[in-house]
Amino acid sequence: MHAPVLVLKDSLTRESGSKVHHANIQASKAVADIIRTTLGPRSMLKMLLDATGGIVVTNDGNAILRELDLAHPAAKSMIELSRTQDEEVGDGTTSVIILAGEMLHVAEAFIDKRYHPTVICRAYNKALEDAIAVLDKIAMAIDVNDRAAMLGLVKSCIGTKFTSQFGDLIADLALDATTTVRGGPWSRVARSGH
Repeated sequence: MHAPVLVLKDSLTRESGSKVHHANIQASKAVADIIRTTLGPRSMLKMLLDATGGIVVTNDGNAILRELDLAHPAAKSMIELSRTQDEEVGDGTTSVIILAGEMLHVAEAFIDKRYHPTVICRAYNKALEDAIAVLDKIAMAIDVNDRAAMLGLVKSCIGTKFTSQFGDLIADLALDATTTVRGGPWSRVARSGH
């Protein structure tokens, strides 16, 4: 077999080491900084020019990230992170980008101190275990037959999205839908408390 042939520009250089780590962190932080101001109750709208020349005005972080055309691999990874969050959870796309940007910003100081990236990743995994332990301590049981408590939970989950404008109607529909499906997977989840 022949080795693949790569055609590259003459001016292209290959970089490695901490310089690349810093460049990747800076690119990721730049993506996070773009949408940071769209988060929260005092969020600001962004005006974007889309590929067709139309103007988009939004404070939805995921919509803004979809309009970005990025060349940097680390920045593209941040966009993919947001897309995965949207597909798997359906919410928190802006928060996950800001959180990732901040985690990388904190890691930069350890890279300057010459910690290996695998050591930093292990520390983040340990921090995750500690956070889960704290959440397990403060978690409280909810009676799935207490409609008022269940409605409160559903409302807090949909309060950030488009459905929040319908108020109690969507929360009631969601709760009725899950309690109607007796014998299905949702009723088993409700009974097990997960």
